[in-house]
Amino acid sequence: MKSQSNRRNSQNHGQIKKAFWSNALGWLFSLRSMPVLTLLAFLGPVLAGLVSTLLPAFGFLPVIGSTELNYEPWNELFNHPALPKALLNTLFSGLAATILSLILAICFISAWYGTRSFQRVRRILAPILAIPHSALAIGLAFLIAPSGWIVRLFSPWATGWETPPDVAVIHDPIGLTLIFGLIIKETPYLLLMMIAALDQSEAKQRLCLARTLGYKPVAAWVKAVLPIIYRQIRLPIFAVLAFSLSVVDVALILGPTTPPTLSILVLRWFYDPDLSYRTLAAAGAVLQLFVVIGSIALWRFSEILLGKITKQWLVSGKRAFYETAITRLSSTGIKLVIIVFFGSLISIVIWSVTRRWRYPDALPSVWSFQSWSSNFDNLFWTSSTTLTVGIASAFIAVVLVIACLENEKRRGKTTGSGALWLLYFPLMIPQVSFLFGVQVVAIKLGIDGSWLSMIWSHLLFVLPYVFLSLSDPYRCQDDRYISVALSLGVSPAKAFWQVRLPMLVQPIFFALAIGFAVSVAQYLPTLFAGGGRFATLTTEAVNLAASGNRRVIGVYALLQALLPLLIFCAAFWLPGLRFRNRQSLKEN
Repeated sequence: MKSQSNRRNSQNHGQIKKAFWSNALGWLFSLRSMPVLTLLAFLGPVLAGLVSTLLPAFGFLPVIGSTELNYEPWNELFNHPALPKALLNTLFSGLAATILSLILAICFISAWYGTRSFQRVRRILAPILAIPHSALAIGLAFLIAPSGWIVRLFSPWATGWETPPDVAVIHDPIGLTLIFGLIIKETPYLLLMMIAALDQSEAKQRLCLARTLGYKPVAAWVKAVLPIIYRQIRLPIFAVLAFSLSVVDVALILGPTTPPTLSILVLRWFYDPDLSYRTLAAAGAVLQLFVVIGSIALWRFSEILLGKITKQWLVSGKRAFYETAITRLSSTGIKLVIIVFFGSLISIVIWSVTRRWRYPDALPSVWSFQSWSSNFDNLFWTSSTTLTVGIASAFIAVVLVIACLENEKRRGKTTGSGALWLLYFPLMIPQVSFLFGVQVVAIKLGIDGSWLSMIWSHLLFVLPYVFLSLSDPYRCQDDRYISVALSLGVSPAKAFWQVRLPMLVQPIFFALAIGFAVSVAQYLPTLFAGGGRFATLTTEAVNLAASGNRRVIGVYALLQALLPLLIFCAAFWLPGLRFRNRQSLKEN
C-alpha cells in the first residue's frame, strides 16, 4: 500500500511538473509574453550596464585588483585639469543645440504650417533623417573648413585668399561648429515629431478655431496648439537633449579638442592602455549621466517657470506675435539647414571621386575612382557587416514590435505614457554611461565581440524608433476588416497573416528602413560590443576623419549615407510593386 501511494504521488508530481512546464512554454511562445520578453531584452542590458559601470566608478574592479568600494576615482576625476572646461563645453553645446533646434522647429511650423513651402520641406525630412550624424558631420567639415568647398567657391576672386585662412572653424574651442552640425540633424527630427503630434490630437481643430477668431498664424499656433502638443513632444525633446549632451561621433569630427566634451574625454580614458584608467572612466561616465539627468530636470523646471510667466500673455487676446520677423527668420533658418545639408552631401560625393583638387580651385582638376578601387576589399567587408547588423536588428525589432502591438489589439488595451518613458529610457541615458557596463556583462556571458552582442547592442537603440514609427499606423488600422474575417470562420492567426499584415506592409517596410538607418548610425555600440573584431562604415568613417586623406574619408562617408537612402527607396518602392494592382493597399 505504501509503495502504491508513493508511486501515485510520484506520478501526480510528474504530471504537475509536466503541466507547469507546458504552461510555462505555452506562455513563453504566446503573444501575452511578448511585452515582458521585449522589455527584458530591451531594458535588462541597460540596467545591467548601469550597475556594471557604477561599481567601477566607486573603485570596485577586480580585474585590476581593486575589490573594495572607495571614492578614489571621484577624487581623481574632480582633480583632473581638463574636467571643468570639458563640462562647460558639454553643457554649452548640448543645451544650445537643443534650444536652437526647438526654437527653429517651432517658429517654422507655426509660420508656415499648411502652406506649399511647408509641404515641400516635409517631403525632404525623411532623407535628412536617414543620413547618419557622422556622415553629415564629415560633409559639413568638407564644406565649411578653411580649405572647404565654400571658401574655394569664393576664393581668390571674392576673398583674396590665395591660401586657406588660419581660422579654427572645425574643432573650434567653444563648439560652435558642433552646435551647428547638431542643429542640422535635430531640427528635422523635432519637426517630424511635431507633425506626428498634430496628427494625433485635436490641435488642427484648435488651430482652425483660432484662425477664425482672427489670430495670425504664429500667434494662433503658439497660443492654441503648442500648449496641447508640447506634452507629446516632451520625451523627444529630452532624447534630443540627452543626445546633444553626450554625442561622441559628431563631437569627434566637429567638436573642440583641447579639451574635448566630457563624452570624448571619458571615451579616451576607457581606451587608455593603462587599465587603472577604467575606474576614472567609469566615474566620468556616471558624471555624464548626472549631467544629463540634471539638464533634463533643469529643462523641466524651466518649462514650469515659462508656463507661469507666459500664462497671462496666452489669455491676453493679442492676435499677433512678431509675425513678420518669425516668418522671415524661420524661412531663412530652414533654407540654411537644407542648403548646408545638401551642400555637405555634394561635398562628400566630390571628394570620393577626386584625384587632384588643389586650393583654391572650385572643382577638382582630376577626377578618379581610384579611392574606391584601392579600398574595395575593406569597403566590401565593412559594408557587409553594416548591412548584416542593420537588417538583423531592424528585423528583430519589427517582429517584437508587431507582436506587442498585436497583443494590444487582441486584449483591447493600449500602453500608456509609462511605456513611452520605458521606450525612451535608453535614448535619454548617455551611451557611454552604460555601454561599458554592457561590455562587462557580455564578457562575463562569453558573448563579447560576437554577432549576438553586436546585434543586441544595436537593438537597444533601434527598437524605440521602430515602435514609434509603427505604433500609430498599427493602432489606427480599422479592426472591422479583422472582424469580417473572423465572422467568416477564419482563425485569428490566419486573419493576422492574410488581412492585417498585407494592409500594413507600407508602414512595416518604413519601420524597417528607420531601424536600419538607426543601426547604421551607431558608433559607440559597435566599439564596445564589437570588441575590436567588427568594423562598420560608421566606425571606419569616424576613425578616418582624424586623418588628412579626404578622398578615402569621402568614400566611406558617402557609402555610409547611401545605404540608408537605398533602403528607404526600397521601402517605398517594394510595397508599391507588390500591390501594384491594388490601389487601396498601396495607399495604406
